[in-house]
Amino acid sequence: MVEFFVQGGYAFFVWGAYGVTALLLVAEVIQLRAQRRALFVRLNRLNRTRELDKNQ
Repeated sequence: MVEFFVQGGYAFFVWGAYGVTALLLVAEVIQLRAQRRALFVRLNRLNRTRELDKNQ
């Protein structure tokens, strides 16, 4: 079991690569959620503006 975690002496690089990949995947999800939230805010603002223009 220890050999698995040591990865033949390359554990730092192997586990570091896994860590960086996981970190980037989490960052991607966070960024996509923020973009989605911003898009909905913009769409709601546009919709309210159009509704105000219709009523005038």
